[in-house]
Amino acid sequence: MGQQGSGGRTGGTGAGSGTARKVVRTLPVALIALGLAFDMLTPPSYTGSPLFSAAPLIAAPLASLVATVLTGVLASLAVVLLHILNSTTWKVEALTELVTVLTVSGLAVLINRVVRRSGEQLASARGIAEAAQRAVLPTPAERIAGLHVCARYEAAQADAFIGGDLYAVQDTPYGVRLAVGDVRGKGLGAVEAVAVVLGAFREAAETEPTLEGLARRMERSLAREGDRREGLDSVEGFTTCVLGEIPAGAERLRLLNRGHPEPLLLHADGHLAVLAPAEPALPLGMGELAEAWPVRAQEWAFPAGATLLLYTDGLTEARDAAGVFYDPAARLSGRVFGGPGELLGALGSDVRRHTGGAATDDMALLAVGRPERRDAVPAVAP
Repeated sequence: MGQQGSGGRTGGTGAGSGTARKVVRTLPVALIALGLAFDMLTPPSYTGSPLFSAAPLIAAPLASLVATVLTGVLASLAVVLLHILNSTTWKVEALTELVTVLTVSGLAVLINRVVRRSGEQLASARGIAEAAQRAVLPTPAERIAGLHVCARYEAAQADAFIGGDLYAVQDTPYGVRLAVGDVRGKGLGAVEAVAVVLGAFREAAETEPTLEGLARRMERSLAREGDRREGLDSVEGFTTCVLGEIPAGAERLRLLNRGHPEPLLLHADGHLAVLAPAEPALPLGMGELAEAWPVRAQEWAFPAGATLLLYTDGLTEARDAAGVFYDPAARLSGRVFGGPGELLGALGSDVRRHTGGAATDDMALLAVGRPERRDAVPAVAP
């Protein structure tokens, strides 16, 4: 529990791809062996020189610099060996073949260096992106005010970290407050927009007594930041968001939904409820359009043993090969989980099975569970 789901990113990184990679890396040596066999088993007018030239070129993007150099040396030695055996060492054709293989080997070394340098730069960029996202979306504590908490960020592509999905959990004077949202956009601009949204939430969550007031404060903060920062495109245009509040000592929760997918409440007996708002609302960032459309928080029971699941539209827009969207309510109904961590682990695995590992959008997942009464932490006497 309590882990951020960068470890759950989807992508083709299984055992099958590892085996294929090993097979491909043996290909340069196989080509040299095949070239030797071809040259020795065919008439003198036929030559395996093209295979010798291909070997270092194939090694260049796949192997290390040393391996690439050794492949080029081995291919060159194979050419020399064949011409010694054929007593054609000093013929023009022999020298031409050797020069060709040496030239291609030199080019392969250059390609290897370019590929390696690009790979290092890409790894550095990925590391910076991951650090930025982890700074913006820190992993929440496993227990907050007696509640079990788990959050994960599931990237659509392997080794991708940056997106516009967000989550936050905060213990405030008004209870545990939480947010899950999705800003429009991708890349570093989206991460900057996420930082603005979460900064506004964290500041206002401590002082606003109601979720309606919290939403208004966030709306004003987003508008100010959008005016100040041209690059944010008015904070990426809009942000869908669910704001939640779980008061201390009460088995209930309040939700304010601003154009976001409906949260789910999973009960201890497997019963599932979709917490849909009574009236739809516009996302944050569209306050001018929503002034005549007041949005009110709604309240639901949140009994012991129940788990609240909030998510972004990357979950509901995940499709299988036939184009069928993933339906979390249908897939989770009737199932019982040991806690938020087990729920999110099972959910991530189920989505990957549904999509075949070909998700097209990132998703943020946040699960908050109220422990069974026998597991509740007793109050500490002052």
